[in-house]
Amino acid sequence: MGVHGGALRYSVYNFVHTTAGTVPGGLPPERGILMTDSVTMLRDGITERVDAFLERRTALKDADRYFYLQPTVGRTNHRVTMADGREMVQLASYSYLGLIGHPRIEAAAKDAIDTYGTGAGGVRLLTGTTDLHERLETRIAEYCHREDSCVYSSGYVTNVAIITGLMGPGDLVLMDKLDHASIVDGCLLSGAKWRTYRHNDMDHLEKILAKEAGNHGTIMVVADSVFSMDGDVMDLPTTRELCDRYGARLMVDEAHSVGSLGATGHGIEEHFDMVGSIDLKMGTLSKSIPSVGGYLAASHEIVDFQRHMSRPFIFSAALPPAQTAAAIAAFDVIDDEPERVARLHEVTRRYSQGLKAQGWDTMDSTTCVVPVLVGDEGKTMDLTRMLFDRGIFVCPIVHPAVPKGMDRLRTCLMATHTDEDIDQALSAFAEAGAALGLI
Repeated sequence: MGVHGGALRYSVYNFVHTTAGTVPGGLPPERGILMTDSVTMLRDGITERVDAFLERRTALKDADRYFYLQPTVGRTNHRVTMADGREMVQLASYSYLGLIGHPRIEAAAKDAIDTYGTGAGGVRLLTGTTDLHERLETRIAEYCHREDSCVYSSGYVTNVAIITGLMGPGDLVLMDKLDHASIVDGCLLSGAKWRTYRHNDMDHLEKILAKEAGNHGTIMVVADSVFSMDGDVMDLPTTRELCDRYGARLMVDEAHSVGSLGATGHGIEEHFDMVGSIDLKMGTLSKSIPSVGGYLAASHEIVDFQRHMSRPFIFSAALPPAQTAAAIAAFDVIDDEPERVARLHEVTRRYSQGLKAQGWDTMDSTTCVVPVLVGDEGKTMDLTRMLFDRGIFVCPIVHPAVPKGMDRLRTCLMATHTDEDIDQALSAFAEAGAALGLI
């Protein structure tokens, strides 16, 4: 892959210069022409891919089956107002605790703008660090029961930063087959060797570890805490035991578990009563925490290393003050209002049990991320349309986001969902499912 990537970059460079009448690096003119041809082919390939996508999107829109990029108005909560004025039950938001619009969080964000303005004015390593950023990192470390933390501009960037900062050629990353795309991209960019193990299959993970132990500088096992498409939970106890046995580091992506797992929303370690068991805790600030960004929580030495060595930290602008202050306040609210987590768990149980009673397959979900497996793309889109028409905002997930034949709706619960919201949703599923012959 590295060879092809290098060749492609050189092709682009050569194309630019040969069209201007020069050939770089002393290459003969005919070599420059060959490079130009390769770029022309690249551009043709881009055109083909774009045209194919546009054709598919047009077909979906013509069939009234396009449900993406739906604009809403105002704050997102258990109900949402669409741009056309319709009010719908929101069953697709990551705001699991319903904290968007919380008065304490909004007040903190407004105060930050009054004090700091709208931007930090630079990257963290140089001019972009404020006392707010340091306070947020201290608060995250406290929340995660870790020595330190560092904050990045997005959750996606955080996974890329951790893996590229700590792993490289000669190392090995083992990831669950259903891990988030940002973990895959981090592995690709790191230069480390990487392999996947079958989803939550601890026997398969052990087989790989037994074979690879001692053959690499560092082995890191990476898994999502809650898998975002299936809603099930990683096997933390066994994963930790295997990492200890074979000398591997453990990194866990807590994007969907902070605020949703554990009696007080402190995530996967609280859920299994294993506080301190994860070497590298990654989390986001854009789901249960109603802000933006991501973080690494770990030992002080590792975090300090990342602040000075991970490229996404060094070369990305600092979080805006308002978002930083909002995140600090959100962690405080979660700790101060544990009833939100309890309500989320109650709503999830009622909704999931209701779907199963109707005959829907919710896969192995045990969390507030509840898939509704359909298995056919067309029927998935038809079900989405019927639910939309009944005032339920849902998102269809089809290939290539999931394997063919695993098409589904991915629904998400919120602590602020009312009994009436759940009744409306279950009634809509019952009517639509019966009409489509799915239940």
